[in-house]
Amino acid sequence: MNLKNTGRLKAACYMTNVTMSVVGNLSPVLFMTFRDLYGISYSLLGLLVLVNFVTQLTVDLIFSFFSHKFNIPMAVKITPVLAAIGLVLYALVPFLFPNAIYAGLVISTIVFSSASGFAEVLISPTIAAIPSKDPDREMSKLHSIYAWGVVGVIVISTVFLYFVGHSYWQFLAAFFALIPIAAFLLFAGCTVPTMSTPEKTGGVLTYLKRPVLWLCVFAIFLGGATECTMAQWCSGYLEKAIQIPKLWGDIFGVALFGVMLGIGRSLYAKIGKNIGKVLFWGAIGSTLCYLISALCPIPVIGLFACAFTGFCASMMWPGSLVVAEEKLPDGGVFIFAMMAAGGDLGASVGPQLVGVITDAVIANPTAADLAFRLSMTTEQLGMKAGMLVGSLFPIVGILIFALVRRSLKKKEA
Repeated sequence: MNLKNTGRLKAACYMTNVTMSVVGNLSPVLFMTFRDLYGISYSLLGLLVLVNFVTQLTVDLIFSFFSHKFNIPMAVKITPVLAAIGLVLYALVPFLFPNAIYAGLVISTIVFSSASGFAEVLISPTIAAIPSKDPDREMSKLHSIYAWGVVGVIVISTVFLYFVGHSYWQFLAAFFALIPIAAFLLFAGCTVPTMSTPEKTGGVLTYLKRPVLWLCVFAIFLGGATECTMAQWCSGYLEKAIQIPKLWGDIFGVALFGVMLGIGRSLYAKIGKNIGKVLFWGAIGSTLCYLISALCPIPVIGLFACAFTGFCASMMWPGSLVVAEEKLPDGGVFIFAMMAAGGDLGASVGPQLVGVITDAVIANPTAADLAFRLSMTTEQLGMKAGMLVGSLFPIVGILIFALVRRSLKKKEA
């Protein structure tokens, strides 16, 4: 692979990961917009996130078992095209589905989420297939691009909604469709490296029998749930539960979450080592951040706890990929597909669980009395209860990442 092609291919992969930032974070930023404009409930808003990640999970599982059936280079190049189509359809929802807004949001979410599923399965192994002196740090760099993309999505969306208005959110979606279009143009003319896949479906079974695979999958499940639950609900939580104005909550909470996510991954890309230790202490830090954000009565401290979760959880997803690649180096696309499936399942379950718990508390007749005694509204109580339940994922993660750390130490010994 020549140097010019390598640089352009990396840029295309980075731009595709920025597209994933858009796909994963645009809807959560618009949660309160959809609720105010169209009366969509918290459970349905959480379900929108679930649709996103279940679609990605479905793509992940298809690639897990049938990756040998795909033209991998072609699939890589088609990925941003799907994303662009989905985002354009998303922007046209008020015009195409004026009497069924939620249905339109679901349909367009399925389209661009399928692109995100393709990206999760294919972009990481594409980067891994490019010759590098330090592949672990290259992987962390790829995922740091995603984090900085999150920051851009949050800042641009917040400024747009504040100055232009929530009623024009569809133009924001149309603007973000330019990113996958740019990724497609970068991929054009690039040579995508060959990636290994099992020669037939039966070859997958040998990997499925290995306990270390399931340990890695469970680890990324918890990492995905820890990161994405806070990422998806941070905006609404800061606005409704902590009662911080949306502009400041999105900038100093949600955007700062993305900054912390980017700093954590960028630091590991520059100087990182001992991934097992990083994952273990990240789970402990994430647990503390979740508990502080849910229980601390001081809004500013709650805001920074939400934001600092990004730093603590930053390596849980890419770090789990690093461990899986180290433990199962010959698995190729299949291993990345299985890991993507685990991460997407966690990213599906976590945010949806928070939405269900929030609505359940709000609908509970006894919640009003408890909320009154705690000097808060039932909506605040419900969202705090949801966030408290969300802390279960990093709590369990402490145990799982301790096992991962122990496994890595045994290999070193």
